[in-house]
Amino acid sequence: MAAVIKDLAQVNAGLNAELQAQKERVDTVDFKMVSFSLAGKGYGVDIMNIKEIAKADKFTYVPNTASFVRGVYNLRGDIIPIIDLRLFFHLRAEHKDDGQENMLILHIEDRVYGVIVDKIDRVIGLNSASIQPPHPIFGDINIKFISGVVEHEGDLYIILDMVRIFSQREADKAAPRAPSLEVSPVAPAEALDIAGPETDEASLGFIRDALKVIKGFNASPVNNAWVQKRFAEWSRGRSGADLQLKNIGEADEYLSAFYSPCTGAFWDDDYVGTVKSILPDMPSGSIQVWNPGCGKGYETFSFICILKERYPSAHIKVWANDNDIMAIASAPNMTFDLEDVPEYIRPYMVKGKNGYSFSQELKDAALFEYHDILNGNVLPELDIILMRDLLSFISVQNQDKMRAEFSEKLKKNGLVILGNSEELPPDEWQSVSREPVSAFVHG
Repeated sequence: MAAVIKDLAQVNAGLNAELQAQKERVDTVDFKMVSFSLAGKGYGVDIMNIKEIAKADKFTYVPNTASFVRGVYNLRGDIIPIIDLRLFFHLRAEHKDDGQENMLILHIEDRVYGVIVDKIDRVIGLNSASIQPPHPIFGDINIKFISGVVEHEGDLYIILDMVRIFSQREADKAAPRAPSLEVSPVAPAEALDIAGPETDEASLGFIRDALKVIKGFNASPVNNAWVQKRFAEWSRGRSGADLQLKNIGEADEYLSAFYSPCTGAFWDDDYVGTVKSILPDMPSGSIQVWNPGCGKGYETFSFICILKERYPSAHIKVWANDNDIMAIASAPNMTFDLEDVPEYIRPYMVKGKNGYSFSQELKDAALFEYHDILNGNVLPELDIILMRDLLSFISVQNQDKMRAEFSEKLKKNGLVILGNSEELPPDEWQSVSREPVSAFVHG
C-alpha cells in the first residue's frame, strides 16, 4: 500500500509540474498586435509591421487603379499608397462625420503603405501558442490573408497577414501559399521588456509600444526619466488591463503630463523669466537660432522678444521650421486683441484694421519655412537651438541623428533648449536646466 501511495504521489507531482509548465507557457508574451475593427469585427496586425497610426481626410486620386485604392498621401514628404481595407475585403464602410479616416501606417519589407480601418483599439500581448489556425468560417475574409485567430478577454480577433496582402513578389501572386498558421516574426521577449504579463516591466513595455503606435512617441534615453516617473504615477490605483492604453484618448491623457508649459501659446511671464535666466552672454553681434517644430509661431515670437530684451544690440535671426504648411503660412500674419498678448510682447505689436499684429521688426527676425527636419537642414553655425518636445516624436535612430546634428551645427558653448521632459546625455552635454526649462550647453 505504501508503494502505491508513493507512486500516486509521484504521478500527482508530475501532473502538477506539467500543469504549471503549461500555465507558464500560456502566460509568456511573445507576440504583440495592434487591434482594430472593420465592419464591427475585431482584427489584429503584428506590431512589428506597424510604423505609426495617423488620421487624414485628403488623398490624391490615382486614375486606373483598383476600387479599394483611395489614392496616395503625403506622409511628411514621403508619398505612400492608401488602401481602404474595408473595400479590399468588400466590407461595409462606416461614415465619418468629420471626414477623418483612421489609418495604420505599415512598413512591409522595404515599402510603406497606409491602410484605412474603422477604429484603432490598442496593443495586445499574446502567447503565440494561443493563436489558432484560420478557418473557412470567416467567409467575408479570404482565408489566405489570415495568419490566425485568437480569443483575448472574451473578444475574438482575426489576425491579418499584412505581408501576404501587400506582397509584390510575382512568385507569391502566381503560387499562393497553402493556408497555415504563420505568425510574423517578433523580437525576443527580452528585447520587448517583457518580464511576465502581470509585472510592472511588462505593463511599461505595453505602454511604450502603445505610445509609439498611437502617438508616434518613442521612449528612449532622451525621455527615459519622464517615462519611468509617469508610469509610476499612472500605475497608482490601476492594475492589469487597466494599466494599458486602449485608445487615442487614453494615450493623450497619458502624454498630457509630458508637454512643456505654454505649448501652442505665447510663453507666460514665469516661463519667460526662467528662459532669460539660462541665456548665456553672447560675444557676437549676430545671434543665429534654429526653431524646428515651430507650429504657428507662438514660441518663435515669444523667444525673439526675449532675445531682443536680453541682447538689445544684436542682430537676431530665427530659422523657424515645421511640416504643417498651414501653420507656417499663417504664422507671420496672425492678429490679436491687445489684451490677449503678454505684456512683454506688446511693444512689438502694431495696430491694423483687423487688430494687432507683429511689427515688421519681429517679422524680419523670423524666417518661417515648410520643412521636415529629417530631410536635411542647411543652416549657418548656430548659437541656440530651440526644439521643445519634438525630439521624442521621432524614431530613436533619428533622435541619435538629430543629437549629432546639434553638435555639428552649434558653436562652442551653444545652447539647446528641449522640452522640459527631455534631456541630452551628460557625457556629451552640460545641463543648465532650471525647472521647467530643460537646457544644455555644447562644450
